[in-house]
Amino acid sequence: MLERLWTWMKAEDTRAEGDPRAPWRLFWVAFAIRVLYMTLAHTYRIRPFVDHFQFGWESGRIARSLVTGHGYGNPFAPSYLGPTGPTAWLPPVYPLLVAAVFKLFGIYTNASAWVILAINCAFSSATALAVWEMAYRCISRRNAVWSAWIWALYPAAMQYAVRWIWEMTLTTFLFAWVLVLALRLRAINVQASSKETSPKNPTLLWLLFGLLWGLIALSNSSLLLFLPVCGVWILMGTWSQPHSLRNAIAGALVFLACIAPWEIRNYIVFHHFIPLRSNLGVEASLGNGPGSNGLLLSYDHPNLSVEQFRLYVAMGEVRYTAMRGEVARAYIHAYPAHFLADTLKRIHFYWVSVPTDNSLMHELPRDVNHCAISLAGLFGLALAISRRVPASWLFAWAFLLLPLPYYLVIVHARFRHPLEPIITILGVFLFQSATPRSSTTLNNA
Repeated sequence: MLERLWTWMKAEDTRAEGDPRAPWRLFWVAFAIRVLYMTLAHTYRIRPFVDHFQFGWESGRIARSLVTGHGYGNPFAPSYLGPTGPTAWLPPVYPLLVAAVFKLFGIYTNASAWVILAINCAFSSATALAVWEMAYRCISRRNAVWSAWIWALYPAAMQYAVRWIWEMTLTTFLFAWVLVLALRLRAINVQASSKETSPKNPTLLWLLFGLLWGLIALSNSSLLLFLPVCGVWILMGTWSQPHSLRNAIAGALVFLACIAPWEIRNYIVFHHFIPLRSNLGVEASLGNGPGSNGLLLSYDHPNLSVEQFRLYVAMGEVRYTAMRGEVARAYIHAYPAHFLADTLKRIHFYWVSVPTDNSLMHELPRDVNHCAISLAGLFGLALAISRRVPASWLFAWAFLLLPLPYYLVIVHARFRHPLEPIITILGVFLFQSATPRSSTTLNNA
């Protein structure tokens, strides 16, 4: 049975030797499973709690504001409280996507929820193709087969696509394909029969690199910590190629062109420079304050606290977020030991598991799964570095940089999702590298 399953998994269209592209059946199987689960489990039926706030949270609120003619704003207010004004609480890509669906299928309808989750499913399924190519280029075809099909079929890899109207699956898709572009630009392909010394169409690849990073910045700007490292890593391997620096500058210009309209809009609306999103001060105060324990102090968020919501409305978003940021900085300065303890807890939560209010019967399997995946990825990374797997140091920088904002501010289990394609590849590499004892050793035991 297992042999037949393996034969089916590794079957693919006829391709040239060393071709790292994934078979399209991988995408379609992953997509069908996700959409089927989402449809049959009715995860698109979202509770109308607090005027549908769980339907996309701030993204849904902003999308509703756009569709009803109130502009890009009103990230918290229930409809009966009226508009509260423009916002930069979230960058625009995902709220605009939700707004487009609302325009076509209705605001907060089951049809809109189904379509948005189906789009999430497409992003998650396309990530499997990126997992295949990264694994194929860096490790082996065998690793690519197992890593990509695990991503396609494993429930933990699809949970955010089928349940959450939020940007995690989009961000993970974009980040995985940025890594693929980095490998293509470095012409890394350990399976190729003849080693390439330069990529095909490097100018186009750099332009796509800048475009994807622009979309990442406008989806989840915390990942930008990795951008300089990724760009320098590519240049280190391509510096001797013709026009390498020129192409990198062209990619940088595309990135700047992507984010410039958003920055200009924010300056015109708020008369302040806002680095992509405005809510950092609030998030910092929700993770670091009296009674903080490494988790989000959600009761003090403007979407739950009447007092904080009134302050937000009265002060305006820019002044309110600056005030909350000052409160957080003052608390951290006054209680550095408490801040350090909370930071260590957040590091633990990020990799081991974030506590929830679920019963032990539901919590324990989730915790074990989250922790086991983290350990497999971390040990796989250490092994990959020791065996000098191509791009292993690039992956190590991703492991180091992507979690940093969450260590210092707040942490949720979903924040690890952009790293999970790499974790999947490295976890498979770890287990495939395990060598059983020889028969001679067994006989001598």
